[in-house]
Amino acid sequence: MTFGKTIKMFLIDGDPSGRLTCELSNWTGLAYRIPRTEVKKCSDRPNLNSTGVYMLFGRNVDDKEAVYIGEAEEVYTRLQSHLREKDFWNEVIVFISKDENLNKAHIKYIENKLYEKAKVANRYFLMNGNIPPMPSISEADRAEMDEYISNLVMMVNTLGHKLFEEIKDSSEVNADEVLFIKSTRGVDAKGIQTQEGFVVLKGSKIANSIVNSYSERLLAKRNDLLHTEKVKVVNDEFVVMEDLLFTSPSAAADIVTGRSANGLTEWKDRNGKSLKDLV
Repeated sequence: MTFGKTIKMFLIDGDPSGRLTCELSNWTGLAYRIPRTEVKKCSDRPNLNSTGVYMLFGRNVDDKEAVYIGEAEEVYTRLQSHLREKDFWNEVIVFISKDENLNKAHIKYIENKLYEKAKVANRYFLMNGNIPPMPSISEADRAEMDEYISNLVMMVNTLGHKLFEEIKDSSEVNADEVLFIKSTRGVDAKGIQTQEGFVVLKGSKIANSIVNSYSERLLAKRNDLLHTEKVKVVNDEFVVMEDLLFTSPSAAADIVTGRSANGLTEWKDRNGKSLKDLV
């Protein structure tokens, strides 16, 4: 059974795009969201110089969403050093404990787990040069930290970053929800609608060629998928190597079919009924 949650946000400077704190009812954790330009102001937040974990958010040299996951015994001091040493980020989310119950082993455990979760979700480019090491902590501490991480992940999502959320959870996919496109030029794709848009599922096959009228924007997107190996050529077939999220069924259909396509009529269920008729 799931229960509702109460999350309280406080705009420190009265600016919705500025510094804020985020708290979850009945949880000792405390989150700060701080724009890079406001970090130096945080000398007025003494609790930021306690032990915690943080995520630096920005974009990499390829203009892809990127993150650096770190930990520190004095978070504010570490953030000041990142202002001088890392230029890719424009926002940081920090997590500390209101009861100061996090120690060095705890935050290194959290850091390792968050890195692994972000890697599996594969939403952001990880800027960490090395995999954070896993410390040895007691079974009781692991249980406590795993609960802390669960709440942290929810808070990061609430603050606008789906860093740890997989594009789809295969355990929650109902076979009746899967939609299909089978067409010329080797198209044999499967997809599902999600809260974020439309996901073309791993293993799908997209068109092995495109029409002459294909737009430059779509061609650039297709080439990027091939360049990043999210789509690979296997035995002359263009195979999707991981779940791909698109903004709409039509955006997905455009890439899958290699031509301009109306996703509401192209995507069909296993009985041949179009998405348009299923709405």
